[in-house]
Amino acid sequence: MTDTSIFLINDCALISIATGQKAMTLAELRNNLTLVSLDSIYHHFWGGLLVPRFEEREFNNDFAGWVRHSLRDPVLAERLAAIDPSASGNLEELRQNLLDLIEERLDENENVEWTRGYRQFEFIRSQLVVFDTNRRLEKPEDLAVQIPLLSTSSIFYHFIDARRRLDQGGDDFCHWLTGLGDEHQGLCAQLAAIDPYFSSLSQIRTELTVLFQTYFTGGLS
Repeated sequence: MTDTSIFLINDCALISIATGQKAMTLAELRNNLTLVSLDSIYHHFWGGLLVPRFEEREFNNDFAGWVRHSLRDPVLAERLAAIDPSASGNLEELRQNLLDLIEERLDENENVEWTRGYRQFEFIRSQLVVFDTNRRLEKPEDLAVQIPLLSTSSIFYHFIDARRRLDQGGDDFCHWLTGLGDEHQGLCAQLAAIDPYFSSLSQIRTELTVLFQTYFTGGLS
């Protein structure tokens, strides 16, 4: 039996798997979006966070990047880039948001429907592999000490991927604190206010570190 009073720190890696579904035009992208698994939608919005890079991403999701650089449609690319998956209730709703914007663009300009891209869009899905780090948090105050020591992939697992694992949404830290009682609900509210989508994982780790260290040293309540 798992002791719910102890927080188990996990790490993770995303394995990319080709789906075999591809698009060369906006119409093909739309048609395949209705068919691909939700894991593929998840990968193309969130998977890029775990890819090492030296520069900030130009677009936070792969659809916007492909539309801008392959279809050369900056209007639709900007609209797709503005989608915040954190604001969607679930991945099915996120899929519908994508389809609505694409349909809107197709209605505006009939020429874009069959314009061929310079390269095809390949739909990828992800499989998450989870590792036990053998590190544990025994009390909430440990968050202030351990968060800055976590890998960025561990931050991804506990603060981002938790949102699709937990029935009630939210992150693993808040889920754990809530299970300990009502004492830290103010902290949970501050965690819920952090939107992780437009930040890098290292920026999220820094933001969490500041929040936990400030909270547990009495700066916030």
